Amino acid sequence: PLVARTPPNIPSTSAAQTQLAGLRVASQGPQTGYSRDLFPHWNTVSGACNTRETVLKRDGTSVVTDSACASVSGRWYSPFDGATWSAASDVDIDHMVPLSNAWKSGAASWTTSRRTTFANDLTNPQLIAVTDNVNQAKGDQGPESWKPVRSPVLELDLKEEN
Repeated sequence: PLVARTPPNIPSTSAAQTQLAGLRVASQGPQTGYSRDLFPHWNTVSGACNTRETVLKRDGTSVVTDSACASVSGRWYSPFDGATWSAASDVDIDHMVPLSNAWKSGAASWTTSRRTTFANDLTNPQLIAVTDNVNQAKGDQGPESWKPVRSPVLELDLKEEN
């Protein structure tokens, strides 16, 4: 069976616990003024390849792209539901922290440049290839109101313990 590829720079359990302990808990800000367009995303990364295509190649196996960098074949495992896909059109790139959630958590005061960097973050575990309809069901809900059927974090924790 195909297994999920690990997004980059996932902290160890102890580092994550330290980071979580350092978070300041505050009431969520308003949605006022939010638009996805305020987070320019799927920027060009290299040549014709944008952020979406880069994540598809990173998270897939045997991915073949055309001259425009579009994924024409490959296999993708969605850690949110355990499904495996062979068509890139069945896969969405999830922002683990939804853009709307980021807006309500402080991104409303960020510059466009900072929001662009956040929306196209290939350095941290922010972007992950998942089943399209599962991602669409998640929408802009944060972790306080939506959790996947399968938890990639739980699966990683279990691997660390074994």
